[in-house]
Order: sequence, then C-alpha cells, then structure tokens
Amino acid sequence: MTDRPASVTEAPAQPEGWRGILDENERILWQGRPDHGFHVALVTLPLALFGLAFAGFALFWMLMAAQAGGVFWMFGLIHFSVGAAMVFGALVWPTLRRRRTWYTLTDRRAFIATDLPVKGKRLESYPIGAGTPLVLKAGAPGSVTFFREERRGSKGRVRMVDIGFERIAEAEKVHGLIRGIQADAAARA
Repeated sequence: MTDRPASVTEAPAQPEGWRGILDENERILWQGRPDHGFHVALVTLPLALFGLAFAGFALFWMLMAAQAGGVFWMFGLIHFSVGAAMVFGALVWPTLRRRRTWYTLTDRRAFIATDLPVKGKRLESYPIGAGTPLVLKAGAPGSVTFFREERRGSKGRVRMVDIGFERIAEAEKVHGLIRGIQADAAARA
C-alpha cells in the first residue's frame, strides 16, 4: 500500500550508479567493454621502432661510457628512459587503457568511462544526433567511431582523433543501434 495519490506515477528507476548522470527517461541500450587482448596498431609501430633505436643507442652509449670509469655513464639514463617510455607508450599502453575502459550507449548519448592509473576515473559523454559522424570499422573485434576531436601536441600541432567504441565484439549491432538513434533524432527534427 502506498501513501501517494493514485494519479502519481513513479518514473522508471535508473540503473545503479547512473543516478545523476542520465537525463530523465534516458534509457541504456547497450553496455560493453573493449577486447582485452594485446594488440599493436600499425600506426604505433614507427614510434615503437624509433623508441627502441633511441633506447638501444643510449644503452650502447652508457656501456661504452661505463668502461671509461666514473659516473658519466649515468647521463645516458634519461635518454634510455625516454626511449623505453616511447616503446611502452606505443606497444603496451593502448592495451592497458582498453582493460580499464567501459562503454555505454543510451538512446541519446555514448559514454566512455575509464579508470586509469595516475589519471583516475573519468566519464566522457558524446551526444548522438542526426548529424553525428558514424563509421563502422568491421572486424573481429570491430570498432564504431562517432566523434572526431581536435587535439594539440606538445609543439602546438593540431591533429584529429577518432573517438568511439574501440575493438568491441558487437560492433555491427552497436552501429545499428546508433543509426536507429540518428533516425529517431532526424524524425523529431
């Protein structure tokens, strides 16, 4: 028995953890995670190879400097560290990032949640509308991109980065869901 008048209806409860995030009557259509397997993208190989050569030369230099005696060889540690970080960033970091990423698609938005070491927890939201650029990258696993973002590098160079659900098993299904959201948005406009 309830103390409320019969004319008051209760809105559907939002899933646990989504209160205050989803808009009123916003529905979750799909949730998933990227493939956790180790994968190296071809675009990262040049950076990894350069980092390997950089670290390798620094290691060679440190060994030669150590033979002369003293602590002069330690000046090569910074170069070795930079090269090793380049290799790690190109080959290992993308896999670690995917293992700490969660995806959610609602009837209005796409959410990408991450919980990364040092950076902490982050939830990004991307509206889905009739004009949202949508690309399906077929494969097993496939990817669905729905946003392009401009990012500035350390020297002020601007590059465009595709944002979406990377390396998911249900890429074609998610692509179809987003097309349905776009069709609904176009019909409302």
